[in-house]
Amino acid sequence: NERTRIINRLHAVLRDLLPGGAPTRLSAEKAAVLMKGVRPATATDSCRRDLARDLLADLRRVDRQVRDNEAQMRDALAAARTALTALPGLGTVIAAKLLGHVGDVARFPTEHHFASYTGTAPLDASSGKNTRHRLNTGGNRALNSVLHIVAVCQIRDGGRGQEYYLRKIAEGKTPAEARRALKRRLSNVVYRTLKRDRHKALTAAA
Repeated sequence: NERTRIINRLHAVLRDLLPGGAPTRLSAEKAAVLMKGVRPATATDSCRRDLARDLLADLRRVDRQVRDNEAQMRDALAAARTALTALPGLGTVIAAKLLGHVGDVARFPTEHHFASYTGTAPLDASSGKNTRHRLNTGGNRALNSVLHIVAVCQIRDGGRGQEYYLRKIAEGKTPAEARRALKRRLSNVVYRTLKRDRHKALTAAA
């Protein structure tokens, strides 16, 4: 979030300094190249250039922190010996978030308890002979967001996740309903993966 804020401010300053402004998807390297061509014509432009330099320095600092943080997460995942990163759409950052929020998976007796915690288990809204379910807005919203990202990646990139999603669409579900069904399925997959990780760790320690 801090990186995005800095880039937005830098983009706004460069827009005032350069004809046509700065391109989208701005990075520290692109900004540095653009700023080499800045020749302030007024005192105001000189102030803007100095501000842009300060923002560029902030952006480089945050980029270093992001790289260091990702390296720490990779080390933590290696120490945890988790198989989460083998799942499609689930990289270092997502896996680290999952491990951090879930903690000890043994505290969830079943995959249904885990799905309730992640907010992917639909709530019963049946009435009489009508069987209906409604969206679960409870649970751990950070975990729910993580599973949403994984679901979107799998739908986009193909594979078993996309096949499951398209099968639900063919059954008459809306795209949102099919995506929620995939998230529920992913919750089970993550739960079983964490259970296997824990079993392997206990076996190795025995």
